[in-house]
Amino acid sequence: MRRLAATRYVTPLREGGSLPGIVEAEDLGTYVMKFHGAGQGRRTLVAEVVAGELARRLGLRVPDLVLLRLDPVIGRAEPDEEVQHLLRASEGLNLGMDFLPGAIGFDPLAYAVDPVEAGRVVWFDALVRNVDRSWRNPNLLVWHGDLWLIDHGASLVWQHNWAGAADAAGRPHDASDHALAPAGPDPRAAGAELEPLITEELLREVVAEVPDEWLAGEAGFADAEAVRTAHVGVLLRRARGLAERIVIGPPTTDGPSRAPGWLTGGFPIAGADR
Repeated sequence: MRRLAATRYVTPLREGGSLPGIVEAEDLGTYVMKFHGAGQGRRTLVAEVVAGELARRLGLRVPDLVLLRLDPVIGRAEPDEEVQHLLRASEGLNLGMDFLPGAIGFDPLAYAVDPVEAGRVVWFDALVRNVDRSWRNPNLLVWHGDLWLIDHGASLVWQHNWAGAADAAGRPHDASDHALAPAGPDPRAAGAELEPLITEELLREVVAEVPDEWLAGEAGFADAEAVRTAHVGVLLRRARGLAERIVIGPPTTDGPSRAPGWLTGGFPIAGADR
């Protein structure tokens, strides 16, 4: 992944709990920046990189990801105190996702998804345990007539409880509320195509994209490389026979999201002096 310096803070995106922002970078590109100082922490950035780069290698569309170095001074004109706290807490390396101008949010009533593509997305989300692509919050964009996957910070849920990672590798995945469940996905056909692609070599290539500083200090691990190896092990085991563990039933019609509290809760910003 390319490393760039952010040169101008444009505006915050007030969606979800992480408060991402639109920035310009030294390559003159515009990116959605996600911050390591946000309440959900650097693990969400790890998930964004691993899931996003893995999806790309499986042939799914994900906006280009870059590593963006932030000097908080670029946001000193931002009047919002919360944003200022976030920028100060996030000095250093953050994640940038290519901003897709003119993209619109996915609406199943306006955009028909091919069942084959839907099956691939459902299988992929089951692989990375993405709990945040439901009909409540699709995290899908339509750009130039194509479907694009965004926002994978809620993936790799095992990294929030490494003690249960072995169980997570074999856990079933309920895709009943998946945003693409109405499109008629066939997880078994998708698994027959994609499972053979999930090799140790591919996974090591993907996790190598994660910067050491986002992995250093993870409890129970000697170093960043040990964390990478653990992710490879879980994903490799999870891919085997995954299609048989994907369940698609009737969607829920009401009630709160089933996303975990660490994703939906009102977390304070790391380092904020409140």
